[in-house]
Amino acid sequence: MKRRIFIRNAFITGGGLIAAPSFAKGLLEKGIKVTRLTNTNAHHWFGYYDKLQTDPTGRYALCMEVDFCFRTPTADDIIKIGMVDLQDNNSWIDLGTSHSWGWQQGCMLQFIPGSKDEVIWNDRKDGKFISRIVNIHSKKELVLPHPVYTLAPNGKFGVGTNFTRIQYMRPGYGYKGVEDPGLLDLSPDNEGIYTIDLLTGETKTILSYKQIAQVPRPLGDVSDWFHYFNHLLISPDSSRLFFLNRCKKLKIEKGPDILENPDKYYSKYKTRAFTINLDGSDIYALNDAGYFSHFIWKRNDMITAFGRPEDSDKRAFYEFKDKTKSYKIIDPEKMPKNGHNTYVPDTNYEWILNDTYPQGEDRIQELYLYHQPSKRRVDLGRFYEPISFKNQHSSEWRCDLHPRCTPDGKYVIFDSTHEGNQRQMYMVKIEDIIKN
Repeated sequence: MKRRIFIRNAFITGGGLIAAPSFAKGLLEKGIKVTRLTNTNAHHWFGYYDKLQTDPTGRYALCMEVDFCFRTPTADDIIKIGMVDLQDNNSWIDLGTSHSWGWQQGCMLQFIPGSKDEVIWNDRKDGKFISRIVNIHSKKELVLPHPVYTLAPNGKFGVGTNFTRIQYMRPGYGYKGVEDPGLLDLSPDNEGIYTIDLLTGETKTILSYKQIAQVPRPLGDVSDWFHYFNHLLISPDSSRLFFLNRCKKLKIEKGPDILENPDKYYSKYKTRAFTINLDGSDIYALNDAGYFSHFIWKRNDMITAFGRPEDSDKRAFYEFKDKTKSYKIIDPEKMPKNGHNTYVPDTNYEWILNDTYPQGEDRIQELYLYHQPSKRRVDLGRFYEPISFKNQHSSEWRCDLHPRCTPDGKYVIFDSTHEGNQRQMYMVKIEDIIKN
């Protein structure tokens, strides 16, 4: 038996965890059972870690389904939208389809905050990207004129940006299927980040690409670089937006293949981290070091993120205080690697849920909890990702765990490939760990 196949089988048997091999760091928590939620030969996943996957009761878990992997989705590829009934033998319930999706964030499928039965996802209609709000019981539908990237916790509005532009520079995060006449403009002044009312569809641009390009950067001017927005998240009180502005320098004169081969013409991106009010006022450059990765709001005035402070070369998890240059590192020994971090609900921001990218030659992804006050780390599992999910040219179709808590904080649902060359959804119970 090949070593990697052995390792994969050593981690997961019969839906539960057994002893880890000696190379694994730390001890696995005893009694953790991993339950598979999706049980057909198709690929199933939810996508990003900062969205509401389950309804307020925790009964229905949203999911996407497709019958292929290991390539970029085309404009003609359609995914099925549905949900798993966790109280009925994990049965599948159809909700619809989408023509606009990517491997990392799907179609932005999520429950609308505060709603018991309304979900939203992005799609394409009449040559434009749109979003659909669907009642999971009645199937009543409302079509909004633009796609969403994130939703306000008050459930009243969303925020979006240009998904064609994202896909051009970051395949796997945007969508194909809609042409953008201004795609090669370095920083268009007629679009950027917008808010969209979830009842009326009214849309307002709050920040253009041109405006963000003109924000001074003391650590090196980027005003004449190619700009786009990637990763946006609204504060818990729905008053402020955090977002990443990524930019690339045009290295050589534009050629005929620039649309098909952007990496030939543009440098690697630099990342700028900003906050801004939802009316477009009070923009603040929270971090301009050039590197900033996964993040989550901590209350309404703090961003917890894996990044690098402007006055340091150390990449780690930090708490960055909004509208200041103040920051504090978070236990680099227990949380040393970049991951998709969130807070477990109703724990007063004490418990962090996190994962890692595949580690080492054996490509093991770690799933764990971290209790900040006691500095206690609880390892929930280690999961093998086959090398087939690593594209030699990009990481577009990798499968990150992207762990998500249920609203009551009792369970964690995640995507994984540890049982073979398929994406599937799994769940672990954390209620007893959090209580103790």
